[in-house]
Amino acid sequence: MGAIKKIIKVIDSISDWVGKIGSWSILVIMVLVVFEVVSRRVFNAPTIWTFETLTMLYGFHFMIVAAYALLHKAMVSVDSIYEKFSTRNRAILDILSYIFLYFPFVGGVFFYSLEFVSKAWAIKETSNSLLAAPVYLYKTIIPIVFGLLILQGISEMLKQVLILKTGKNPDEDTDNENPENPQIEEGGAVR
Repeated sequence: MGAIKKIIKVIDSISDWVGKIGSWSILVIMVLVVFEVVSRRVFNAPTIWTFETLTMLYGFHFMIVAAYALLHKAMVSVDSIYEKFSTRNRAILDILSYIFLYFPFVGGVFFYSLEFVSKAWAIKETSNSLLAAPVYLYKTIIPIVFGLLILQGISEMLKQVLILKTGKNPDEDTDNENPENPQIEEGGAVR
């Protein structure tokens, strides 16, 4: 059981780190949007490259934080029936969902994207605009993100296995020493 917790911790820390680093791309997006608005409206000199660059950066941002979102339960879910189940039944349903729905889809996208990306790299694919941006670099993020989603899915499924074995949610472990997520004792004291 200690090995499973270590695997979970390593995968979760990778997803957390990648998500936190990737989230900074929103600042670059913001600067480019402001630049384009000022160029277009104030100087009447719109640029060709900002729209395409913004589209690629937003796609990168949206994708790179996906495993982070899964880790922090920020994905959309319908809990109307699910919340009525016991903890054990939720864990069973989650494991079955990961096995029969999540992994086939995420794994399929990962494996098909490898050929998609390798073809783009082989021809050094560029966009059809005047900018001719290197699309092959942009497409490379697809298998990276889906690889991270596979890893995070493994972590989430292992957490459900631990719930089945111990009856406790490893995310709510009282041995948590993370200062970003302090444990609150009775009486409201934070430890």
